Amino acid sequence: MSTLLWLVMLLQAQHQNHPPRSAGEYAKVLENPARDAWQKPHEVVTALGLRPDEAVADIGAGSGYFSRRLAHHAGKVYAVDIDAKLLEMAKANAPANVETVLASANDPKLAEGSVDTIFFCDVLHHISERGAYYAKLGRALRPGGRIVMIDFRKLDLPVGPPVSMKLAEEEVVAEMKAAGFVLARKHDFLPYQYFMEFRRP
Repeated sequence: MSTLLWLVMLLQAQHQNHPPRSAGEYAKVLENPARDAWQKPHEVVTALGLRPDEAVADIGAGSGYFSRRLAHHAGKVYAVDIDAKLLEMAKANAPANVETVLASANDPKLAEGSVDTIFFCDVLHHISERGAYYAKLGRALRPGGRIVMIDFRKLDLPVGPPVSMKLAEEEVVAEMKAAGFVLARKHDFLPYQYFMEFRRP
């Protein structure tokens, strides 16, 4: 079995009935080098155009796949997750400017006015009470801040959750509008995901 096929199967399983049995197993899925081919982490971070003094919150950071990459371009990165063991892994492999935040399912536990960019990758569809969650994110943003959303398109794809679990791009835009944010920028280079930036008007 090829490495890419193995990764695809695990990524599909994690969203269905056979999730990884431990944080370590899940981290292997997140960190598998084959993911880079379609997640394009270098291109994603470059597209964000982060400032050296910028504070970023990586929501659903997991083992730190994006957190440590963001940290090489931003002044501060908050790796936010609900799994303490994954956060331990994220911190162990991260630059010194990464700080872990143990969140709850409905609260990112970010201080008011603490971040310039809030970053989601493959996480949004796991949040159930998104309206209330967006309000908490809004309070955490500094003036002029943005919320970045990357998630799987609502199509039958070789990676990601079943179509029934996915959020359509239009649905995310509508939810963010209701929360007081407008679509400010889109990037179209990811093969399986939409990549959008939202700001307050």
